[in-house]
This record gives sequence, C-alpha cells and structure tokens, in this order.
Amino acid sequence: MDAGPIDREKTAERLLAASARHSFDPDTDLDWDAPFTEGGWFWPPELVSLYDTPLWKAMSQEQRIELSRHEAASLCAMGVWFETILMQLLLRHTYDLDPTSGHVRYALTEIADECRHSTMFARAVTKMGTPTYRPSRRDHRLGRVLKSASTTPGSFAGTLLAEEILDWMQRLAFPDERVQPFVRDVTRIHVVEEARHIRYAREELRRQMATAPRWEAELTRFTSAEAARVIARSLISPRVYAAVGLDPVRAVEVARTSAHRREIMRKSARRLMDFFDEVGLLHGPSRRLWRSSGLLA
Repeated sequence: MDAGPIDREKTAERLLAASARHSFDPDTDLDWDAPFTEGGWFWPPELVSLYDTPLWKAMSQEQRIELSRHEAASLCAMGVWFETILMQLLLRHTYDLDPTSGHVRYALTEIADECRHSTMFARAVTKMGTPTYRPSRRDHRLGRVLKSASTTPGSFAGTLLAEEILDWMQRLAFPDERVQPFVRDVTRIHVVEEARHIRYAREELRRQMATAPRWEAELTRFTSAEAARVIARSLISPRVYAAVGLDPVRAVEVARTSAHRREIMRKSARRLMDFFDEVGLLHGPSRRLWRSSGLLA
C-alpha cells in the first residue's frame, strides 16, 4: 500500500476517534422548550446582510432584530438543502470503495452527523417561527444538476464551500453574548462536529486534485466555481426582507452592493480560497467565475 491510502486511513481513524469523543444528539443536548431572550439577536448584527447600509440605519432596533431572526432561519433552512446534497455526494463517493475501510466508515459517520444537523436546523426553523425559506427554483434545479454532474474532487470542493463559509460565521456567533443562547448552542454543536468534516474533505480534496486527470481537474474548477455562485447567493432568501416589511427588490440590491457585506463574504471564504488556490482549483479561465461569486477578491 502506498503512502496515499495509508495517510487516508490514518486520518479516518483519528476522525472516528474524535467522533466517538465529541458527538451530540441535538434532540437531547438542546433545550427546545427554553423561551427566547427578550431583545436578543438571532445572529450577530454585523453578519446580517443589510448591516451598515442606509436601509439598516433607517430601520428600528426591533426591525433589525426581527431581520436577524429571519436570516438565521434562512441559514438553517439552506443548511438543510446543502447537507442533503452533501449526504448524496458522500454516499456516491463510498459506492465503489471498501466498506470496511476507515475512510468509508468515517464517511458514513459524517452522513449520520449531517442527518442530525439537518433535523436540528429544521427543528430550529420551527422554533424560530418563520417561514421555511427555500432556494429559488433556478438554484434548486442547479443544485440538482451540480450534484449529478459533480466529479469526485468537485464533491469535496462543494462540501467545503457549504461548510467553511457557515463555519466562519458560526465561530463568531456561538461566543457572542448578544445572540440568543439557543442559537449559540445550535452553532456550537455545528462548529464542533463540522471541524471533523472539514478536515476530512480538505485532505481528500488535496489527494483527489493531485491525481485527477487534466479533464477532471478542469471540469472540477468550473463546476466548483458555479457551485460557489449558487451557495453565496442562496444563503439569505429575498423573502426575509418582505417578512420584516421591506421592499425585497430594493433590499436585495442594497445587500448586493453593500461594501460591508462584500467584505464579510470575502472574509468568510478567505482561508478556503487560499486552500483552493493551493490545490489548483482557482487556476485558468474559471477564476473569473470564482470572482463573480463574491468569495474571491
């Protein structure tokens, strides 16, 4: 056995041990009956899409907090969508592999984690009392195409896109005492378990890109760049603005052109873009697509 499979198995065994030590059951580890704190934010205000815009400054404090509630719910609902795709990609990855290997055992463990995360997010949306926000019809269809056409390295690139952007935001949310304790507990569980998933996906993507034939590497660059565009624009549903009494067309444009929001999105993906550049995902003509996602400066 060469070094690649050996390293892959060593990583899997470490992650399986970490899973055994630090896994959660959201149904019992969260207090679902606890009331929300009066005046508490549901997401750090600096991460709300309209923050520091003229529209934000014209809103009342109550309206801003209400927008944070709807945006937190949008992130949770979109998280279920992302993780549904991710679970399919992971199952497809394991289909031809040895089911007794540590690598496959960890993939199945991660799928179990993602199932719990999805039910946690869905239940959190219900607790927050908002509509269930969904991607646009176009992006829903694009998600179906992208997951079906994804290469193996593209599957891990897409995993990282969905996980690392949210992970960066959640690492700011869970220690923030302005944020509702329940929301902080949800993000804490997700951050702890996603750290393992990110490690698994990063190491596998590095291995895959090092051995991918030229055609596969080039296809992966384009499909991953398009996935980045879909994910970035889907995080916050335009319907959240109408829910708090704003003109959604105007609010979407204000958020899109906000210098603060653009900087937040670039910061959320900075480490990931550096890693993607290192493994060769940002090379060639697809770089223009990556920039149009708003994640790459």
